[in-house]
Amino acid sequence: MTRKIIIDTDPGQDDALAILLAFASPELEVLGVTVVAGNVSLALTELNARKICELAGRPDARVFAGADRPLMRPLVTAEHVHGKTGLDGPDLPEPAMLLQDKHAVDFIIETLRKEETGSVTLCALGPLTNIAQVLIRAPELAPRIQEIVLMGGGFFEGGNITPTAEFNIYVDPHAAQIVLRSGVPVVILPLDVTHKTLTTAKRIERFRAMGTKAGDASVALLEFFERFDEEKYGRDGGPLHDPNVIAYVMKPELYRGRHCNVVVDATNDLTLGMTVVDWWGVTDRPKNALYIRHVDDEGFFDLLTERVARLP
Repeated sequence: MTRKIIIDTDPGQDDALAILLAFASPELEVLGVTVVAGNVSLALTELNARKICELAGRPDARVFAGADRPLMRPLVTAEHVHGKTGLDGPDLPEPAMLLQDKHAVDFIIETLRKEETGSVTLCALGPLTNIAQVLIRAPELAPRIQEIVLMGGGFFEGGNITPTAEFNIYVDPHAAQIVLRSGVPVVILPLDVTHKTLTTAKRIERFRAMGTKAGDASVALLEFFERFDEEKYGRDGGPLHDPNVIAYVMKPELYRGRHCNVVVDATNDLTLGMTVVDWWGVTDRPKNALYIRHVDDEGFFDLLTERVARLP
């Protein structure tokens, strides 16, 4: 039985690998790809999403543009990590597939109303603005969402855009607050786990050995993306964040975490966007998320490379 998902994304090289993984996996039915401003502007993220769909051999996929800015703050982008296009590295052609006319938020709302209750998972790879807008406009749909699986936050690892905040949450902390207060089952794949899935030289060689268009593009994506974090952390390879969301949906047994309370700070300059995780249960705040801390990193890369190898 396939699992129905909507991918909400701001591509991003690591987003690209996540989308490739999803389209290469028959266990998943991608109902649509919704796009948000984040790593770069919305004009670039929606273009990048269409390029990746075509790279995956899925020009029939539907891509919907959503929010072009956070709910309450100016947009912060990450060209210093992802390059000026957000997808620097490979030379991907301009896409022939068209952007859908419908707004991403409208598409998500209509899909949740149409599909069976509890059958759609929202896979969030970027800032949570689109999903928060769904919950603001149609809060009655929250019980219809199977779960929200998101890449964001960091507690034990700290932050990657500020000392205390991870980028996706920092860009729109108010949206993250809405998601965490919604009552929808939430799974968080934070820096604490993605920093354990490193794109080492040996692992990148597995993509190079595929000898396919998707494999070659993956090499170019990863080699560009890892350069920033290799210099920053002084390690062989950089953390590969977003594909962990798709891998978790497919194989949760690769991961271990704990249900606990997670709160996002949206008020203090020094800790804006910080995810405060009550891992040890020292408060009486209700548990609102499954917070993942551990991953079988070899199993993760085995899955990723085996699936990408299936693509043209």
